[in-house]
Order: sequence, then structure tokens, then C-alpha cells
Amino acid sequence: MAISVFDLFKVGIGPSSSHTVGPMIAARRFLEEIPVTVTNVNRVCVDLFGSLAMTGEGHGTDTAILLGLSGQAPATVLVEDIAPMLSAIARDKSLSLLGRHAVDFDSAKDIIFNKGASLPQHPNGMTCQAFDAAGAVLFCKSYFSIGGGFVLAEDEFADAENSGFDAPYDFQSAKELLAMGKQSGKSIDQMALENELVLKTEAEVIDGVYKIWKVMDACIARGCATKGILPGSLGVKRRAAEMHEDLQERLENGVPDALAVMDWVSLFALAVNEENAAGGKVVTAPTNGAAGVIPAVLAYYVKFVYTPDMGGLKKLVVRFLLASAAIGMLFKRNASISAAEVGCQGEIGVACSMAAGGLTAVMGGTNEQVENAAEIGMEHNLGLTCDPIGGLVQIPCIERNTMGAIKAINASRLALRGDGSHRVSLDSVIETMFQTGIDMQAKYKETAEGGLAINAVNVVEC
Repeated sequence: MAISVFDLFKVGIGPSSSHTVGPMIAARRFLEEIPVTVTNVNRVCVDLFGSLAMTGEGHGTDTAILLGLSGQAPATVLVEDIAPMLSAIARDKSLSLLGRHAVDFDSAKDIIFNKGASLPQHPNGMTCQAFDAAGAVLFCKSYFSIGGGFVLAEDEFADAENSGFDAPYDFQSAKELLAMGKQSGKSIDQMALENELVLKTEAEVIDGVYKIWKVMDACIARGCATKGILPGSLGVKRRAAEMHEDLQERLENGVPDALAVMDWVSLFALAVNEENAAGGKVVTAPTNGAAGVIPAVLAYYVKFVYTPDMGGLKKLVVRFLLASAAIGMLFKRNASISAAEVGCQGEIGVACSMAAGGLTAVMGGTNEQVENAAEIGMEHNLGLTCDPIGGLVQIPCIERNTMGAIKAINASRLALRGDGSHRVSLDSVIETMFQTGIDMQAKYKETAEGGLAINAVNVVEC
């Protein structure tokens, strides 16, 4: 069964796809699945487990649950409305379930962080309960935020591999993808497009994918224009706006700098992930914590590489994102994009691999070169831990996106210098990444119990 590009690239809010977007979706879904009308509910409570419990407060999990219970969705919630909604819930100790039925709600009592406890199915677990006026349980169900905003209920794990849709190019591995390309004569992005045509018209797919880029580009622009301090205890200063002003001034004044393009790429990534850390509107690519890598590399291509003689820009942007998505689907299917499960190699590493493949595709690379670029991108992120200081998606997360973007460009250029043949396959690297994640100690997997998170707890300024 195939995965849609629109499932992999989702519009949401920061700071985390697994800890913010996923729990919001799960909380709303819980109320929509209650087998009685919501007006029969007198109280709800949510228990958080695993990584959601350990770093949920820093990742906005509790506020995401409030929004989800109120009927909000990540793609449509207005960022400017979030603070007033949360303030009203805290002030009144009441929220309106799905926006239709008010119940008493005290976040301190009704959202429980079970630190040190986990559910067996996945590290990002949450159990939701609804009660009637007599205190009897009306409905109880556990949900799991498995990375990238994907959510599975407790009864969906057994059939998770069969989720998706039937498609003409239902590749299960990179080896199959390359074989399909050789047999059909189609590029990786063309096969990804053919799959999407099962669900939408070609115009809908192209317009929809291009809209994803426009959301990414708008996020870069907001990040480049916004100054201030990011929310949270670390007091991290936003750097993208001042960096943008400096780079723009140097560009206009013709200041020579052979490596200036690298600074622009880093700027684009910083801008996106500062927006993400501030709770702004971003695209999971494939996650929020790694949301800056793909936009930064695509912005690099659009602003510094593309020329009109290459063809229509919209077509090339769509090609980039479709090829990137095809690579991301391989990781989603055969490994994980959840840092709580495999560390940050499943976020920054996967985003780097995706971006490298997408850039290689629009640079005219063959399918084999695209696969090679994606392999290089992940190979040199193997073992990357997830150890956010203070449980916030800020340090080292924001800068880590700049590293992922630069690595992706380098991986693409290396692959384009070759003929696509190489010793280690992308499939082997994906399997290695997954096994490395399994072997990784839990304290290095988004629990804020090891690495920088524990050794740099006294960091208060950047």
C-alpha cells in the first residue's frame, strides 16, 4: 500500500510533529470516536506516557491536547488565536469539547505526565478517557504519535502495514523503486506522481504540492523578518532576521565571499526552525523538528541555481518535492521518522536524505544518482541522537537543521559526480538506521535524560 505525498508533507504548527501535531490530532479524534454524543460527556482526562511525558511540556503537548479537545486541527488552526484560547481555558478552568459542549477542565489534574512509564506499542503514547456525570467511564482509548504527525490507535498497529492506498508503483524498497523506474522508463518523481493520480487529478496534485512549497517559503519569509526571544526557559534569541539583514546588505554592496551561499542556506533553515520553535505554521518535512532542511535546500535551488532555461519553476519545485517524498516514504515504511523511537537520525537524517534526493532529481540526476544521494545523506547522519536541552525544540534542534541542509547539498553534488553506482545501498542504510535506533539508549531518544539535555542543563544563552 502506498503513502501519499500529502500525508508525508502536512501543514501544522510547531514545535513538534510527534509531540504537538500528533497529540492534537489524537485528542480531537478521541472525541470524534466516542460512541455517544459529546453532550453526554462530563469530564475528560489524558494520560501521557514515554517521550510525550518526558518532554511533552517543552514540546507543547499539553497545549496541543487542549486545542485538539476544543476541535482545532493543526492545518487550520489560526496561530494568532491559540494564545487567547489557551488563556480562556486556564482562566475559566473549562473548555468546549469540539467547540460544542463545555466541561470543567483543569490542565494540572486532567493532563497527567506519567514520567518514567511507557506503553508497549510505541514511546509516544497517550490514553484518553471520557466520563459521564456519575464518574463512569464512557470511552477509553490509547493513541500513539508515531512521528511526522502520523497517529495510530491501539487497535491499528496490527494492520498498520496495510494502511495507505493501491497504486501503480507500490514500491516497498529502494531496490524495487529503481527496478520499476528501469522497467517503465520513468523517473522517481514521475512514478510518485502516477501514484498520486489514483487519488487526485494531475492538476490537483501539482497545485497541491506547489502549495506545500508556498507554505514553506512563507515560513522562511516570516522567520527572516521576525526578531525577539523564543518561548521557553532557555531565552534563546532569534538570529535569522539579523542574519538576513547582514547577508542582504553584503549582497547589495557586492562584498566578495566565496561561501556566502552556504550562509544563505543556513539562514533559510534557521528561519523555518525558529518559526517552528515559536509555535508558528510549518510543514512537517517529514517532521517539525527537521522542518527546515527540505525548505532550505529547495530555497537554495530556487534562488541560486534555477534559471528559466531549465524549464518552468513550478514544475521543477513539484519534481523536487515528489522525489523527496518518495525517499521519505521508504524511511516511513521500513524504519521510522520518530526521534522518540530512533533518535534524531530519524528526523534530521531522513530530511537530509530526502532533500539530497530531491535536489539531485531537479539537477537532472538519474534514478540511480537520486538513490545514491539519498544514501549519502543518511549514511552520514547515522547514530544522531535526540537530546533537546530543556525538552525544547531549540538547542541543538534549530542549528541541526542548518547542518542537515548543507549535508544534503553536499550529498547531491557527490552523487552527481558519479554514475549512480556505489557499494552501500539506500535500503542497507535505512535498515542500519533502524537497527541503530533500536540499539540506542532511551536517554538519547527525546527523553531529555542524556547527551546535551543533561550535560548542558545550565545553558541559558546562545
